[in-house]
Amino acid sequence: MKTACARPSQPVVLAKALRRSGLLLVLLVLSLLGGSAKAQDSSLSKVWVPDLGNGTYKNPVLYADYSDPDVVRVGDDFYLISSSFNAVPGLQILHSKDLVNWSIIGAVFEQQPPLARYALPQHGNGVWAPAIRYHRKEFYIYYPDPDLGIFVTKAKNPAGPWSTPVCVKQASGWIDPCPLWDEDGKAYLVHGFAGSRAGIKTILAVSPMAPDGLSLTGPDALVFDGHRNHPTLEGPKFYKRNGYYYIFAPAGGVPTGWQLVLRSKNVYGPYEEKIVMDQGKTPINGPHQGAWVDTNAGEDWFLHFQDQGPYGRVVHLQPMVWKNDWPVVGEDPDGDGKGQPVLTYRKPKSKGKEQPRVTPATSDEFNSRTLWLQWQWHANPQDYWAYLNGPEGYLRLYSVMLPEGFKNLWQVPNLLLQKLPAEVFTVTTKLTFMPRLEGERVGLLMMGLNYAYLSITNQGGKLQLSQSTCLDADKLSAETSTSPVEVPASYAGKPLYLRVATKAGAKCQFSYSLDGQTFQPLGTEFQAREGKWIGAKVGLFSTRTAKFNDAGNTDIDWFRIE
Repeated sequence: MKTACARPSQPVVLAKALRRSGLLLVLLVLSLLGGSAKAQDSSLSKVWVPDLGNGTYKNPVLYADYSDPDVVRVGDDFYLISSSFNAVPGLQILHSKDLVNWSIIGAVFEQQPPLARYALPQHGNGVWAPAIRYHRKEFYIYYPDPDLGIFVTKAKNPAGPWSTPVCVKQASGWIDPCPLWDEDGKAYLVHGFAGSRAGIKTILAVSPMAPDGLSLTGPDALVFDGHRNHPTLEGPKFYKRNGYYYIFAPAGGVPTGWQLVLRSKNVYGPYEEKIVMDQGKTPINGPHQGAWVDTNAGEDWFLHFQDQGPYGRVVHLQPMVWKNDWPVVGEDPDGDGKGQPVLTYRKPKSKGKEQPRVTPATSDEFNSRTLWLQWQWHANPQDYWAYLNGPEGYLRLYSVMLPEGFKNLWQVPNLLLQKLPAEVFTVTTKLTFMPRLEGERVGLLMMGLNYAYLSITNQGGKLQLSQSTCLDADKLSAETSTSPVEVPASYAGKPLYLRVATKAGAKCQFSYSLDGQTFQPLGTEFQAREGKWIGAKVGLFSTRTAKFNDAGNTDIDWFRIE
């Protein structure tokens, strides 16, 4: 099979060539060619752009696994956060001017606390549904660790730095917190319960909170029980409008649920209930958990996720209006006050300048001295896992010893991954493998409860290519591998190219190339599968089996998604 390799823009190619020859003309060349290296690296996604360029947008506005989104507006700017579970940097911060065009601007922590607990993968644990608010010129993020309690962190600048998280409530099974500061200066926190820890779910509670937001000051009060009509009630968001306290809370389960809204004149209830959005006659399953936000032009909008299995929980944007002090989310074709999702719609109106089209970064030329913010490790990283040489334009991954009792990659912390960026896409990476030890391996990985990867292994003094697959990785099942393909000795120390092409339905085909032009499929088609509460992820790893006082490495020249 002959196919063209993903190629960068002309400035990036020249920049790398000039850097490697030690010339300082790179900046001049980039200027003459019409942009800085940063501008080239942060170009639009080549697989999904929600802004249609004609005043309208298509959903999802974030075709990636930003589950349990919450959003806040400060002036002309919107900031979005989502669950990050065990992945770090954790609690990524996204920014937009129009709710359609988003970019990643920071993360709350590089190492997830407690550090020792998250030094090893904690699949499905860590940061569950968070909330972000702006109060007294500071940003607050509340997040639950379902095993440890409710935490809060603060920042003057949403891009960071963020304060060391403070435990507001030590508890097992308290989840999905959201604060509310009332007009009289009092503060409250609403939250749900995780049945897996608390032994009960589908109920919501409100606690009084200190005005500084750093501690709870009184007993928890149960304010709503959803067992009769709204099973799996969770993810509450707290608001106040026209004298009513509102709790927006999804119910019905992630794949098939609906958006419930509760309202009361008293913060502790009793609360009236109304379903304000469900799937209706659309293909958008389970439209619920998310956040209400207004614009500086006085419009109301709602961001929520849709569960797409291996692609994760992607984010949709819905118009919202108020009728009789109840919100209607999406379009309401029959006028009954219950909306359904839109697939395309006009963009939100704004009083500020029109925002240029942007998307979260995916491809990476590794021209920086720090990892770009789309990358996340599967556990708290160690300094010796990777080295970025910005001037030379590569990422060096050192081979890391497999953990004791190794069964499969579910146990391995040094997986460098990012969210899937669209339904259909191709990842190609150019790398140079420089092993020192027998059994060292580098691979391009599609990770989830089932996973597969294409790897190069140093075996018997020779480089071997193979595809490995693991089903039910969370049960520590063994991998199976194809018969190895030997890399010709003449290619030792030279670049190799690994690729995975993902088509509709998350069906993946791995292939490799010795010259970057002709790609040879290796292994059978792999059906990607979601991880623990997350979508599948794609990325890189570098491991070894032998104990020694040094390690080999792989230089990753680039990682491109097209």
